Amino acid sequence: MTQHVSPPRDGTGKTAPAGELPAWRGLMGRTDVRTLSLLGVLAALVVIGGVTKPDEFLDTRNLQLVLTQASVIGVVTVGMTFVITSGGIDLSVGAIVALASVWATTVATQEYGFAGILFTAVIVGVGCGLVNGLLIAYGGMVPFIATLAMLASARGLALQITDGRTQIVTVDGILDLGERDSYVLGVPPLVLVFAAVTIAGWLVLNRTTFGRRTVAVGGNAEAARLAGIDVRRQRLYLYLLSGLCCGIAAFLLIVLSGSGQNTNGNLYELDAIAAAIIGGTLLSGGRGTITGSVLGVLIFTTITNIFALNNLQSDVQQIAKGAIIVAAVLVQRRTASTT
Repeated sequence: MTQHVSPPRDGTGKTAPAGELPAWRGLMGRTDVRTLSLLGVLAALVVIGGVTKPDEFLDTRNLQLVLTQASVIGVVTVGMTFVITSGGIDLSVGAIVALASVWATTVATQEYGFAGILFTAVIVGVGCGLVNGLLIAYGGMVPFIATLAMLASARGLALQITDGRTQIVTVDGILDLGERDSYVLGVPPLVLVFAAVTIAGWLVLNRTTFGRRTVAVGGNAEAARLAGIDVRRQRLYLYLLSGLCCGIAAFLLIVLSGSGQNTNGNLYELDAIAAAIIGGTLLSGGRGTITGSVLGVLIFTTITNIFALNNLQSDVQQIAKGAIIVAAVLVQRRTASTT
């Protein structure tokens, strides 16, 4: 008796041509290759750091420092990944971090202790995200212009609050988090927060309706609207999420530096966008990966650390970052043209 074998299907109910993999399997394959490639780049950087400065780079304290520094921009990048996946952009994240950090470290705020600083940082971040979201989703403004205006306004307000001075944190609970005694099994608390935000972001983007709606809006906003998705509300929620991540990052930066400054978060928007892009998130929207974005953050942070240990000038570091971004975009274009 001859056994009948059903032809493979592409996941939509249609029969796939012989020898052709379903589309979702092809996407997973490309994602796996991209992730492995990023891991390979990160491994190569670790080898370079270990060869050039073996005693310093591979020291436990230095590795903890790299992860701690990656935590602040990493939290911002998680929020940025959601925004870019939806087809938007947020140029104000660095300025929001600065405003949240200085507002949370004023003398009046510090009188309320640990909870006051944390609450203020988060509320300021969410408030700025709300303004961005309302202007873009319901005001009809282009994301580039709306967030650029927020960048200028938040930087100006941060400068006005501090009058150009550094605000020193005197709350013991905040300062204690930056001490080695607060490490959990050798892991700094800031890294644990970054890990929690990363896991939450991955679950939301890949396992929830909110994540699927975000991808749908970024892929084709009109088709998403016709499918019953409230596109304007979704975009509002996304900028609220970005603001929330900025508020959390501001709190982490306060813990890390023990102060609030109007210069905090300088160029965070560029670093976050670059990390998301090299991680595989499409700048045009419709595809995002939290895992890739986190690897992008680790790659950039490791590069910065290696350059600092080898006393190389910062301009060379910026050139290297620029070259990586160009290469990542070219790879994205090539991948898109072959799919």
